[in-house]
Amino acid sequence: MLFVTDVGNTDTMIGVFPLGGGAPISWRLGTDERRTMDEYEVLLDSLLARDSISKNHIVGAVISSVVPTLTGVFENLYIKMFGFNPLIIGPGVKTGMPIKLDNPREVGADRIANGVAAYETYGGPTVVADFGTATTFDVISPGGDYLGGTIAPGINISMEALFQRAAKLPRVEIHRPPKIIGKNTVMSIQAGVLCSVIGCVDYTVAAIEEEMGEKVRVIATGGLAPVVGGLTPKVDIVDQELTLRGLKIIYCRNK
Repeated sequence: MLFVTDVGNTDTMIGVFPLGGGAPISWRLGTDERRTMDEYEVLLDSLLARDSISKNHIVGAVISSVVPTLTGVFENLYIKMFGFNPLIIGPGVKTGMPIKLDNPREVGADRIANGVAAYETYGGPTVVADFGTATTFDVISPGGDYLGGTIAPGINISMEALFQRAAKLPRVEIHRPPKIIGKNTVMSIQAGVLCSVIGCVDYTVAAIEEEMGEKVRVIATGGLAPVVGGLTPKVDIVDQELTLRGLKIIYCRNK
């Protein structure tokens, strides 16, 4: 089995894939730089035990991380838990996807994994809309090149900014309100934030299609993808395991 880890700024996604194929068993953890390696080990041991997965069956591991302080923590943890060095996505790792950027080293490992999985699964041209700490749009050409994309503040960042910068506005949960015309402050914030991200999706995808001169398939992923994906016709597919599958594909291309 393959142990796959995507360390994001807000959440850490972990999946265990059968190497012969099939869907992963996956878990979503809150990313916490204050946790020690021992604390992460206790947490992962409990999850493996809960789903009856033996560490002896893990034969490979791959890590993508946008949190440098945790990259080494997970690397050393997997050496301790499984007895081998994990593959860490970064410069020099074969992805099979040409990166058409001014500086290819700038693009995050998770975004490359998304692009690889999207092209392998759905073909191109494709746009991956990732609703995480940031809202990112990654554009994949018909031939499988990573062309670039956009980065905007994520939904949680927008909500937190309202709470911190406006003295009378509360911190609220992100839900679809029953109406756009809010009848109270909480509903008004929920409606406003969701409308802003939906407008971002609709405009960004339209602008990408105009720039490319062709229609694109839009794949939504990330923790908030189910919330946004059903609210705009621009999103064709919601795929929350996209990043994990991309990491598996990259692992296999390097092994």
